[in-house]
Amino acid sequence: MARHDRSQEPLLSLRSAVVFLIGVQAAAAAGILTFAAGSPWSTSALAAGAAFGATVAFTRSVIA
Repeated sequence: MARHDRSQEPLLSLRSAVVFLIGVQAAAAAGILTFAAGSPWSTSALAAGAAFGATVAFTRSVIA
């Protein structure tokens, strides 16, 4: 029985990588803009996390 070599398989599919990349970009923008508006780091981190979650949910449903 031949063993399947998984070292050459991608970790994520292209669709997943694009969805997460868009989510990270939206989170970074939301966090930076929230901090620039004068909010503390903790509030900026919460805004970034919420933006990431919402963006991933939205882009996952939009990108087929």
